[in-house]
Amino acid sequence: MKTKILKLLREQGGYLSGQEICGKLAVSRTAVWKAVGQLKEEGYVIEAVQNKGYYLAGTPDLVTKEEVGSRLETQWAGHPTVFLPETDSTNNEAKRLAEAGASHGTLVVAEFQEAGKGRRGRSWVSQSGTGIWMTILLRPQFPPSQASMLTLLAAMAVADGIEEVTGLRAAIKWPNDIVFRGKKICGILTEMSAEPDYINHVVVGIGINANIREFPEELGEKATSLFLEQGKSVNRAAVIAAVWKAFERHYDQFLKTADLSVLRDKYEERLINKGEEVCVLDPKGNWKGVAHGIDERGRLLVEVEKQVRAVDSGEVSVRGGYGYV
Repeated sequence: MKTKILKLLREQGGYLSGQEICGKLAVSRTAVWKAVGQLKEEGYVIEAVQNKGYYLAGTPDLVTKEEVGSRLETQWAGHPTVFLPETDSTNNEAKRLAEAGASHGTLVVAEFQEAGKGRRGRSWVSQSGTGIWMTILLRPQFPPSQASMLTLLAAMAVADGIEEVTGLRAAIKWPNDIVFRGKKICGILTEMSAEPDYINHVVVGIGINANIREFPEELGEKATSLFLEQGKSVNRAAVIAAVWKAFERHYDQFLKTADLSVLRDKYEERLINKGEEVCVLDPKGNWKGVAHGIDERGRLLVEVEKQVRAVDSGEVSVRGGYGYV
C-alpha cells in the first residue's frame, strides 16, 4: 500500500484528500493513516492539512521497493522489485530467485553488496547509501547466441536514464562501460544460464556510482560519480526508474529483429570509441586499429591494415590507443 500511496501523491503534485486515496485504493481511512505514518518514519515529509489532505513535500534518498515502485513507469521491467538492505551481489540474488521460479522482469535492488562483481571476475566497490546496485532477471525466448547483445541494450538504457534525470550526456566505451570525461561511472555484468538451444534465464547487473563523493587514490583517475559530475546528490530511485523505462523500450525494439540493426545508430551516437584508435587486448596477442562502430550483433568493427575485423566482447577487451578510453 505504501508504494501505491507514494505513487498517487507524486502524480497529484499537490494535496490529495484521504478520502480520494481510500477510494482509489479501496482501503479504510485508518489504513491510509497508518501507511502515511510509516512513510514518515522512513523519512518522507508528508504534510497533512485538514480539509485538504496529504502532500508529499520531501523524499529521502532511498532505494526501497516502495520508493522504486512508486516511480516505475514500466509494463514489466521491475515488476516485482525485491529490495535487500544487504546481499553478496544482486546478480547472485537474482540467480537464486530465478532458480526458485521468479518471473521475467523481476528486479533486485540492494543498498549494499558484500561481493559486487564486474567483468572477468573483477570486484566492484559497493559503498552503502551512495551507489545503485541492481539486477534484472530476464527469461528471453531467443537463442543463447543473441544474449550478449543485452549488455549493449543495458548500456544504452543507463546512459538514457542518467540523462533523463540529471541532464548529463554520458558516453559508452564499448561494449558497456558508461563514462564521463574519460572516467567510468557504471559497470554492467550479464550472466546466463542456458542449454545449447535455449535460455533458462539471463541476469543483467548494473552498478552505478551515484552519490559517491570521493574514491580511493588508485581509482580517482579512472572512476567518477554522478555527484562529482553534477556537483550535487541525485535521487537514486529516480535514476533506477528511468533506467528500466529506457531498458524496457530498447528491449521491446530488440525483440522485433533479435539483433541491434534497429538500435545500432542510437548506440553509436554515444560510442566514444568510434573513429578512434583502440588497442584490442587479445589472448593471442594485442593489436591496434581504428574503431568504426558496431555491427548488428554488437561486435566492434575495427579496421587494421585496410581490413575490418569484427571483435566480440566475450573474447577480448578493448582500450583506447593511449589510455582507458
